[in-house]
Amino acid sequence: MTDRTVALLVAAGQGSRAGGDIPKQFRPIGGKPVLIHAVDALARHPAIDSIVLVVGAGQEDDVRAMLGNRPVAAIVQGADSRRGSVRAGLEHIASAGGAARIFVHDAARPFLPAPVIDRLLAALEGAIGAIPVLPVADTLVRSEQDNAAEVVDRNGLFRVQTPQAFRFDALLAAHRLWDSTQEATDDAQMVRQSGHDVMLIAGDERLEKLTYAEDFARAEARMGAARSVRTGMGYDVHRLAPEEELWLCGIRIPHDRGLAGHSDADVAIHALVDALLGALAEGDIGSHFPPSDPQWRGAASSRFLEYAAGRVAKRDGFIEHVDLTLICEAPKIGPHRDAMRNRIAEILGITLDRVSVKATTTERLGFAGRREGIAAQAVASLSLPALI
Repeated sequence: MTDRTVALLVAAGQGSRAGGDIPKQFRPIGGKPVLIHAVDALARHPAIDSIVLVVGAGQEDDVRAMLGNRPVAAIVQGADSRRGSVRAGLEHIASAGGAARIFVHDAARPFLPAPVIDRLLAALEGAIGAIPVLPVADTLVRSEQDNAAEVVDRNGLFRVQTPQAFRFDALLAAHRLWDSTQEATDDAQMVRQSGHDVMLIAGDERLEKLTYAEDFARAEARMGAARSVRTGMGYDVHRLAPEEELWLCGIRIPHDRGLAGHSDADVAIHALVDALLGALAEGDIGSHFPPSDPQWRGAASSRFLEYAAGRVAKRDGFIEHVDLTLICEAPKIGPHRDAMRNRIAEILGITLDRVSVKATTTERLGFAGRREGIAAQAVASLSLPALI
């Protein structure tokens, strides 16, 4: 059996209690959809080998656009119930070769700290299942006609969170054996009913579920207080040469000459990569992809931009905005601007309104004015966790 650890992220609900006109898993917090926060948290952990998403019917294309180049193995259509959605994801994983361990996580709990994953993995070394919990700290009362009837003993009571972790075969068997006329409150209930113990491990307050509008307001405020904005700048120049292809912003542009230089010489993307790496204080494009290394000869510059975006995600950051200026006499950039913006947004996995592409000339002065080359300037703004 494969030794993979797979994360099954459930995002098929409608989230009507949160208000608004879109499902809560697609609502932005800190400029990034809730779903993407959850995906990034799982993708950052080195023990997670694969992520499978379960989404509602008709949501697949929107989710793919949100994901960009994030490493999600599959998008599966969910069912009318959470149990049905999890079952659909499990069956897909089984058909793709199965797994040794499975994490079932709700997208509505997007802020997943890595230590919770570590504790769950440690628990699975000697258990069939494990779930994160928090003790009940408040006094509990039982209601009777809107009056407090009696205090409930809170000893031994816990609030259950996700992700819940299990041996894959045990969870799949529990789902297949479950009475489909009954609904389960969570996967741990199903595994317990199939005869297995489920360990409790310490949860985390940051894993609180986003349910109501005020939950989103608190999460937005907390994220703003715990993050800082970084800005990076990039500049690059390449000469125009005959018998070369002209690539700008990941788009091939018809022209009588192309740019010569590192990789496919996409001067715009090179400047943007430097801007992103600069905002991270992680050097420049040459330090990560040396021009002397033959493996990068003729390579698509989009690979470098994907890498830079991945570095941002690895730091739990997200891209607020990028602004590119192309400096050339020809070709005319205007007819290609929309395609350029769309391509940059696609590579970075951000919305189109966060991408700006402009062009200017040098009034026929200098190398650009003489049509000897093209220059590009880029500015990138990132949001990163604040250093406290």
